Amino acid sequence: MATFKDFRNNVKPNWCPGCGDFSVQAAIQRAAANVGLEPEQLAVISGIGCSGRISGYINAYGLHGIHGRSLPIAQGVKMANRDLTVIASGGDGDGYAIGMSHTIHAIRRNIDITYIVMDNQIYGLTKGQTSPRSEMGFKTKSTPQGSIESALSVMEMALTAGATFVAQSFSTDLKDLTALIEAGIQHKGFSLINVFSPCVTYNKVNTYDWFKENLTKLADVEGYDPSDRSMAMQTLMKHNSLVTGLIYQNTEKPSYQELVHGYNETPLVHADLNLDEEKFNKLVAEFM
Repeated sequence: MATFKDFRNNVKPNWCPGCGDFSVQAAIQRAAANVGLEPEQLAVISGIGCSGRISGYINAYGLHGIHGRSLPIAQGVKMANRDLTVIASGGDGDGYAIGMSHTIHAIRRNIDITYIVMDNQIYGLTKGQTSPRSEMGFKTKSTPQGSIESALSVMEMALTAGATFVAQSFSTDLKDLTALIEAGIQHKGFSLINVFSPCVTYNKVNTYDWFKENLTKLADVEGYDPSDRSMAMQTLMKHNSLVTGLIYQNTEKPSYQELVHGYNETPLVHADLNLDEEKFNKLVAEFM
C-alpha cells in the first residue's frame, strides 16, 4: 500500500518560503495515501498561477493547464477514465476570476471530482494585484487607492449553485485539511475545498496571524449540522464566510456520471475503439 512518500517526486517546489501552498501539497499527498490510492490512480490537473505548479510537484498523473481551465480538463479526464481519482487545483484568481464560469458549471453538474482552491486573496505570480477575493479597500499595485469592488463570497455562491460538498480550511491546519481532502475524494459528486493559503510576499493584510484571529472552526459551533443547507448559509453570513471545516454535504443527489444515459462502466481508455467495416459504413452513410 502506498504511503504519502510515494506521492513525492524529485521536483523541488519554487514557492516562496512560508507559502501556504506547501501545506496544501502535503495534505493532498497524505490524503491520497490515507484513502488507499496508488500514484497511478490519481490525476492532478492545475491551472495557472503560483498554485498551478502543484501538479508538477506530486508523483501522480498531472497536467499543468492554462489559466482558468483546470476544471474542463479535469472533467474530461474523469469522463474518459472513471477509474481515476481526479483532483483539480488552482488559486482564487484562476478559479474565481477567468475560470469562474467553469467553476459554476462544474458545481451544478456535480461531476465526481475534487476541486482545491488555494485562496490567498491576491494575484501572486504576477507580483501582487487585487483578486476577486480581495476585500473592499484592499491596496495593491492595481488598486493603489484601495479596491472599490466587494470580495466574492465563494462559499455562499457554491451553496446557491447547488454544490453537494463545500468545505474550507486553513493551510496551517494540516490535520483538518487532510481530512477534508479525504472526505472530498470519497464524496460521490463535485467537492469544492477552499483553502486559505497566505501569500507571504505580497499580501500583508491576510496574514497567518490575521487568519488565526478571525477564523471560526465549525467543529466549535454548537449544534452545527453540515447536512442542513439553510444552517450552512446562515452560518457563513454570520461569520463573513471566515469558517473552517465541512460546511455542507449532500449525499443524496446523484453524481453526473450516474445520470449520463449509456455511460459505459468500462472507461473509454480501456474500450475497444476499433470499428468493423459494417458499422463504419453505416456511420459514414449518416453524413452522405
